[in-house]
Amino acid sequence: MNKAIGRDALEFIDKFLTPEEISESDLRVALIGELIKARQEKGFSQKKLEEISGVKQPVIARMEKGYTSPQLDTILKVLAPLGKTLAVVPLERG
Repeated sequence: MNKAIGRDALEFIDKFLTPEEISESDLRVALIGELIKARQEKGFSQKKLEEISGVKQPVIARMEKGYTSPQLDTILKVLAPLGKTLAVVPLERG
């Protein structure tokens, strides 16, 4: 009997990805989520963010959709006009 595809997604992830890959993915999702939140809080469209950051709107769109892993300098260029930056902080171990 076949199970629904979405039903065992977490089991699939645990089976085929290493803990490091899962952690990296979680961090990427959190970072992009914060970027989108900051852009929306400022009331900026992706096009407006292009104008003030110098990062092309299609790059911003691909980044926000998770279709690409942007370079650090690209992330910093986008975050600066949003009043944000990155910080190196200790990992929470739980």
